[in-house]
Amino acid sequence: MLAELSAIWNKRPLIISGPCSAETPEQVLKTASDLAATGKIDLLRAGIWKPRTKPGLFEGIGEPGLKWLAEAKKQTGLPLTVEVATAQHVEAALKYGIDILWIGARTTVNPFSVQEIADALRGTNIPVLVKNPINPDLDLWGGAIERMQGAGLADIGMIHRGFSSYGNTEYRNAPMWHLPIEMQRRYPGMLMLCDPSHICGNRYLLQSVAQKSIDLNFGGLMIESHIDPDHAWSDAQQQITPQQLEKMLDILIWRVRSDPADATELALLRERIDQVDDELLSLLARRMKIADRIGAYKKENNFTILQTERWNEILERAGKKGEELNLSREFLVQYFDAVHMESIQHQNNVMNESGKKLNDI
Repeated sequence: MLAELSAIWNKRPLIISGPCSAETPEQVLKTASDLAATGKIDLLRAGIWKPRTKPGLFEGIGEPGLKWLAEAKKQTGLPLTVEVATAQHVEAALKYGIDILWIGARTTVNPFSVQEIADALRGTNIPVLVKNPINPDLDLWGGAIERMQGAGLADIGMIHRGFSSYGNTEYRNAPMWHLPIEMQRRYPGMLMLCDPSHICGNRYLLQSVAQKSIDLNFGGLMIESHIDPDHAWSDAQQQITPQQLEKMLDILIWRVRSDPADATELALLRERIDQVDDELLSLLARRMKIADRIGAYKKENNFTILQTERWNEILERAGKKGEELNLSREFLVQYFDAVHMESIQHQNNVMNESGKKLNDI
């Protein structure tokens, strides 16, 4: 990697912006010029090939858009990044001097497509960003990263763009923050960017989602920007002008990304957290011992494990108590769901410990 690009890749925060789609030469060049004028953008992005859910929608301008991007780089000095989904895309992007590639969510779900891209990149040293798959599957996300690593690529990063979920209304793609947090645990030190544009699906939630990612120690942002967002050819509602982007970046509070050496108070608070966690684990173990006894009772009396009325009673009681203790209902439902499933497993083990398995008959 060239020294200049290496410095950008390792910059924190790393800010990527540009239109959802390259539409015309004028739109690309004007957007690039306005973004460069902010002095806050590290990489210019634009969609060249756009995988769409249904046919008939705008699916990208194709290779001509790469020429426009190359000219934008020449005029502004901004390095370029585009999404690729096939080996042919990779070949075209490299031909036009694209500096960084990213793999989109619709491609990450397909290991064959990811491997095709990895094979096309073998022997290059171009940085690659991998967006999370559409569905909340961390093994697919991690598998795509490992395929890039297997091709010998050294500079790999992740982009969190949210996950498709049934019943989601607030966001276009639910952030499910615990999943990118887990990916940071699995791949410590790897660059993690947030794409609030695709999480939100609108421009009104962008700032709050961007700030949330900063607070969670993400390494930067990818935000869609367009000179005339309302008339964009794709994803109009989630794009903002370069001027709006500049104002938003000025408002965001950029946190210190590592603990200060003299953070004595923080260390003491973390020690208290560890003590509380130990107490919680002990209480959970006690709860599961009671679940074992309940399983024995149900076995003796030939009761089913799942008692829906009792489960609804627990959730209702926990919800009311949680409100008094300033605990969100969403957290309590997730917590008690996990505890309930572990309790069911304990009861199931007790009720079937002396039974024969099918393959023993």
